[in-house]
Amino acid sequence: MLVTPELLGTFPSLKPLPLPLLQQLAQQSTVQRFARRGVVLKAGVREESVCFLFEGRLQGVDFTIDGREVGLYFVEPGDFCGELGMFDDGPQPEHVIALTSAMVVFVPLASLRQVTREHAVLLQRMGERLAARVRQMTRQRSLLGLPNVGQRVCCQLWMLIPESGRSEGNQTIIRNPPTHMEIAIMLSLSRESVSRVFQLLQAREIVKRDGPGALIVHDLVTLQRLAEGAEEL
Repeated sequence: MLVTPELLGTFPSLKPLPLPLLQQLAQQSTVQRFARRGVVLKAGVREESVCFLFEGRLQGVDFTIDGREVGLYFVEPGDFCGELGMFDDGPQPEHVIALTSAMVVFVPLASLRQVTREHAVLLQRMGERLAARVRQMTRQRSLLGLPNVGQRVCCQLWMLIPESGRSEGNQTIIRNPPTHMEIAIMLSLSRESVSRVFQLLQAREIVKRDGPGALIVHDLVTLQRLAEGAEEL
């Protein structure tokens, strides 16, 4: 599959660029498909491209000293990763893996750096995304300090709800929710511990699975109280 200017224009960060620049970037970019658990970016390696996700879902992961996998953040369609190389010459700090079958567009760092010299909007978008990811990872790290497993899982679910979804009455939907195993990796828990919390949430009709692609949150108020520690399961 060839990278076209139209394909690059589907990414919010690249959409503001003029068509001639998109055409230039398209000629220098490549697209690659990854199977589930495929490694998109390798930690400790100086990557030469920023990865734009067209379809699927990616996750940034690291490993503890004792070898346990810890999830850091998700990458959704339209988003990108590997942008740290835009700002320094250091190696990629974490692995990025495919959680599902994924299609990724690789845009050379050198080309993007050149574009930012004349189009500051791209640098601004990348800086905003980098800041958002730092904030997200800081919040994610704070969850690991919660001693109550139920609160930890509820906090993770609350963080997965977009800001707009938190104000949609008392019910919302988390699209393409992570699996119990993926949540366990994010929270440094066992899959069994996460499954027990979900059983309690479902028994109280706070959440309900709607197939693999959606998790219905029936009671936003209670989920928020559980996440804040004002109530226990």
